[in-house]
Amino acid sequence: MASLVATSAFAERGTDGVVNILSWQAPSMMNPYLSGGEKEADAASLVLEPLASYDEDGELFPRLAAIIPTIENGGVSKDLKSIIWKLKPDLKWSDGTPVTTKDVIFTANYCMDPKGGCAALARFQGVDKVEALDPLTVKVTFKAPTAIPYTLFVSMWSPIIQAKQFADCLGEKASTCTEANFNPIGTGPFVVAKFRPNDAILFKANPNYRDPNKPAFAGINFKGGGDAMGAARAVLQTGEYDYAGMLQVAPDVLGKMDKAGKGKVLLALGTNVETLFMNLTDPSPDLPPEERSTAKHPHPILGDIRVRKALSMALDRQRLSDIGYGSMAKPTCDWVPAPANFAAGNTGCLKQDIPGAQKLLEEAGWKLGSDGFREKAGKKLKLTFVTTTNAVRNQFQAIIKQWWHDIGVDVELKSLDGSIFFGTDPSISDTYQKFYADVEMWTNYSDSPDPGSYVATYTCNQIPRPDNQWQGFNVPRYCDKEYDALVTELGKTADVEKRGEMVKELNTMLTDSDTIMPLVWRSSPAAISNTLGGYVSSWDSRFSNAQDWYRKK
Repeated sequence: MASLVATSAFAERGTDGVVNILSWQAPSMMNPYLSGGEKEADAASLVLEPLASYDEDGELFPRLAAIIPTIENGGVSKDLKSIIWKLKPDLKWSDGTPVTTKDVIFTANYCMDPKGGCAALARFQGVDKVEALDPLTVKVTFKAPTAIPYTLFVSMWSPIIQAKQFADCLGEKASTCTEANFNPIGTGPFVVAKFRPNDAILFKANPNYRDPNKPAFAGINFKGGGDAMGAARAVLQTGEYDYAGMLQVAPDVLGKMDKAGKGKVLLALGTNVETLFMNLTDPSPDLPPEERSTAKHPHPILGDIRVRKALSMALDRQRLSDIGYGSMAKPTCDWVPAPANFAAGNTGCLKQDIPGAQKLLEEAGWKLGSDGFREKAGKKLKLTFVTTTNAVRNQFQAIIKQWWHDIGVDVELKSLDGSIFFGTDPSISDTYQKFYADVEMWTNYSDSPDPGSYVATYTCNQIPRPDNQWQGFNVPRYCDKEYDALVTELGKTADVEKRGEMVKELNTMLTDSDTIMPLVWRSSPAAISNTLGGYVSSWDSRFSNAQDWYRKK
């Protein structure tokens, strides 16, 4: 990734009016700890900040921290069992109160509470204790040597929250703190002025932001809803908005919009992989809600690896890539496609094999009926396939349904608004983490150049369940002791080459199980107005440098 627009100095805070952002996947809250959704973490990053983030080159840089701790500067212990973070002096929350290590320690306790349903819990794995050495210095001690200690308090997924505001929001109370979850007090360049879930957010410049001349914008009008096509059009053709991201729009259509002259398309080929997720547990509505999609009940069809493998064999990933993304993507068998030293480079899934898939289903006992669909012991081979409402994804659904029909599988397609599918309300049954369907399709990615914390999201303890408020990224409910053991070993391994080999093995273990089926390694298109200056892409939030944005004159 690279800087896209040169930054520019400006005179004082709030002199450039309002910047308009359109997010077709509308945020449902402003607390990334209670959401596994990128749409919430991105929006919240305008208010909440971590100790450090990754820049456009994948390098760590300090945010609330004074420096990045390393072994060389004494911040990371030589035995790799602790890391010491020092806060910048005189930091203030947006309410004017000082930021101290009390807030950092509280953030750790908040996420590590087993009843809190913290979506970022994987980042806190292996932590023994978090303690203050003085009001600006905090020490994290790990239970075992930890090669990459930059997980907790790093990136938009693990920001610091104010201890005072969230004091009564620990454990089971976390999801009940509406005011704090919708209107968090932060240290970032903006604060929430008005929040309407799944609709719109009004931000205003933080009066206590640490740089008195920033941000240049007095506020942000953050509008949610609609679709990717409309979002792209609103920036590139009509000029109503300054920025729109996650633009899954056919490449030829996006190219035509780019020529309208109002803005430009930004492409970043990071680690985004459009993926099919197989539910290994039973989502049947006949089961009690607290038992649906839990390990207590294996999936009656997809529990058989032969069925999953046949579904994968029926796919033509090259065709999907060509139709959906053109030159902006490539087909892949890996869910960790980059950086190069971590990419396994598997290619076995790229050749479509319809006859082979049919034969495998026959061997698994699924016989073809007179209606063209298979059945076994009186049960039809029927699957519900859900994704978000999006032109590219819905086209993928239709194509995949035909391929699966060709091997005798009956498929019911379901499309949901992204705000619901990636939503956070535990009372809603259609969220991707509850997975009340058989197959899901969406994009997942590593937010760090080192995918250690990313591969850890498929360990057994990361399965979303009723007792953890349906949080966790292991939505297929994959659980393998050998996988977990290798993740643990990875956490102790500092050698880059060895880490690469371990990640490749983890990648292959998961894909060989056909629990997840990588389809397309794709770029993540965004659109930016010609008048918005200072925007820089990064490995972190899309808005990680919002304090430097300005209006071009």
